[in-house]
Amino acid sequence: MSLLFDNRSSGAEDLHKKRLVQRLPMFLLNNFRQIIASLGGLWRTPSASFMTIMVLGLSLTLPATLHVLVKNVQSVSGSFDNASEITLFLKSNISDTKSRNLLARINLYPEVDSTQYISPKAAMEEFKALSGFGKALNYLDENPLPAVILVRPTDSNRAPEAADALLAKLQKEREVELGKLDIEWLQRLNAIVRLLQESVYTLGILLLSAVVLIIGNTIRLSIMNKREEIEVMKLVGATEGYIQRPFLYTGIWYGFFGGFVAFLVLEMMLWWLGSAITRVAESYNNDFILQGLSFGEFGYLMLIAISLGFAGSLFSVRRYVSQIEPSML
Repeated sequence: MSLLFDNRSSGAEDLHKKRLVQRLPMFLLNNFRQIIASLGGLWRTPSASFMTIMVLGLSLTLPATLHVLVKNVQSVSGSFDNASEITLFLKSNISDTKSRNLLARINLYPEVDSTQYISPKAAMEEFKALSGFGKALNYLDENPLPAVILVRPTDSNRAPEAADALLAKLQKEREVELGKLDIEWLQRLNAIVRLLQESVYTLGILLLSAVVLIIGNTIRLSIMNKREEIEVMKLVGATEGYIQRPFLYTGIWYGFFGGFVAFLVLEMMLWWLGSAITRVAESYNNDFILQGLSFGEFGYLMLIAISLGFAGSLFSVRRYVSQIEPSML
């Protein structure tokens, strides 16, 4: 008897799996039809759909623009980090031989990438050429300028904290009179960048929450407009999932088109500002180029927009569709 029941149980499981396999194509086909139908619903109300999509797109544009701003400021501050350089002023009574020995010792530092030695004579010649007091300096009895060593840290030691630690280490050399590393402005710039990042996160959360509320309210109005249709569908036995899916797909379409509009607006802004920023950079002999969204960042933007559309529509669908019940006369 147990063998007979085992055979019946396995047969029932096989039949259940077979039915699931047979239902899967129909389920996918119904979902595809609802996706197309929800897109058609947007097309049938072009004015309202266009206004909603534009509001969503502009709402997403601001956090995307702030992200691009922080990205470009970080690239600028990163280039300044890479240009950090330590200036060591040697004592005036140090001979050229001792200065060269110090230079050799500094080159052995693991934190140092390269060095440059500037003798007092070379420093005076450079000062004459740059200051415009060449003839007046000829009346000096002796050269007051000290020997200078320019130290360039390695890539891993060009950040403000690491470069400051290297400066403290170099100043312990007995031949060094004074070391100079002008990084206060760089630390301020990094603090501003961190402030911009926090501002992006704060404003981004607020604006993305607004996007969810806008989509949720739009879907709520759509549900109210189709109240009678939903009542009829429930009377004929339609499931909650079948009724809710078109509204969910509508929210996803809103998010998709809103994200694409945000991308287009952002690219237009970058194109408009790009030439002006390039001219400013050229006036400072800099080849800075304004960076836009990368392909991966564009994908993240679209994913966030679609997720927000789904979240807003899901909030309204779960709350309002279940409240609609057919009235029994």
